[in-house]
Amino acid sequence: MNPTAYNNKTLLFVTGRLAEASLRDVVGNLSNVFGFRYEIAVPGIQVAALLHVNLLLRRLQIPEHIDRVILPGWVQGDLDLLEEKFGKPFERGPRDLQDLPEYFGLGKKQQVRLDRYSIDIIGEINHATRMPLPDVVAAALAMSSDGANLIDVGCVPGESCLRVAEIIAALKQEGLRVSIDSFDEIEVEQAVSAGAELILSCNHSNLDWVSKLGVEVVVIPDTPADVDSLDRLIEEVVAVGVPFRVDPILEPIGMGFTASLQRYMDVRRKYPELPMMMGVGNVTELTEVDSAGANVLLAAICEELGIQSILTTQVINWCRTAVAEFDAARRLVHHAVSRRVVPKHLDSSLVMLRDARLKHRSEASLEALAAALTDSNFRIFAEQSGLHLMNRHGHWHGERPFEIFKQARALNTDIDTEHAFYLGYEMARAEVARLLGKQYTQDEGLDFGLAGHLEGSATVHHETTPSKDPGR
Repeated sequence: MNPTAYNNKTLLFVTGRLAEASLRDVVGNLSNVFGFRYEIAVPGIQVAALLHVNLLLRRLQIPEHIDRVILPGWVQGDLDLLEEKFGKPFERGPRDLQDLPEYFGLGKKQQVRLDRYSIDIIGEINHATRMPLPDVVAAALAMSSDGANLIDVGCVPGESCLRVAEIIAALKQEGLRVSIDSFDEIEVEQAVSAGAELILSCNHSNLDWVSKLGVEVVVIPDTPADVDSLDRLIEEVVAVGVPFRVDPILEPIGMGFTASLQRYMDVRRKYPELPMMMGVGNVTELTEVDSAGANVLLAAICEELGIQSILTTQVINWCRTAVAEFDAARRLVHHAVSRRVVPKHLDSSLVMLRDARLKHRSEASLEALAAALTDSNFRIFAEQSGLHLMNRHGHWHGERPFEIFKQARALNTDIDTEHAFYLGYEMARAEVARLLGKQYTQDEGLDFGLAGHLEGSATVHHETTPSKDPGR
């Protein structure tokens, strides 16, 4: 919808009794933002989900000054019949009234295709030479499925493994592109003979023999801060005709991180056409923070500097989905940079812990809902003020689920074991959502982006528990 079309208009919102207080909260805020006047109609029914065109034809009354009528998304039937009778335009809004802000365009995702990127992902299997071959293949296939363009076989410094050719051949058999991460001549020669297409890495310690193997190399300085050695090495590999990409080496935070970023900028400025690579694991693996945000920032740096490939690992638990994260990040930043837009409201796959927007209910609307309930079905809400549990017997709220349940059970003596388990599960999900800042909706799943989805109870809960929020 186009919310600007409702400026200075008077809108009529239709709902059920249970949702009236919540609707007033939401629409009151929207009217201030979009400049429309509003009224609310409750056509003699408790639950908005039960509204139908036939019922509205009999019960709805519309004042002459109303410009447009917005119905709950649940309303069934032909809206043309309503427009014919009342002479007003009607439309179905969202099913959940808490989605009205997004329906009006606040925080609404743009419909874009994030199917392009400019950065290749090299996914390293750390210490692959110590792993059983089936485990290496499984890890490689998983990385490839998550978005890795090339699989890097990580060797162990100081150990000269004679299984490298076997590992490379097994990965090639799976149709994977492969690189080798080693300074050991025996390991690297095995890898190249078996089909590895990239060698990590090359400096003055191994240039003499690496330059004779006929495959692309990653050129690095002799020590991270030695930019002069990097300049000399670039001249030397160009002179002998070795294909290469440059990696000035990203340093960990606390070990020269900002200075190393400056080196990437300096190299790009000095060599605007050279292919470049960044090893991002020194930040994602060595910084105790969920890695998704770090991957977005690193992807943005690479996108803006024209760094065409990155090397990543996913060893420690906080970055165990690093390849999938960077895959999402590279698409996001490519769209943002190429279209000159901020990377916001485009894709939520990397918003794993907190949701972009929460639908808060006021204390007054919760109290009004609790007072209107006439059945024993439990409703559960997670709000900033705490957890809320309510039915016709009462309204219990606080921060500790066990205390809330203890109070509720004292007045609901018919709670059986299965129902108690259901309430415990849903209250636990509500508590997790409230702690993290995620939207909780009773019986519905919690979305953690690319990290996964926590199922709700919609299809399996106790038969006396409502499957939908009756206030919608």
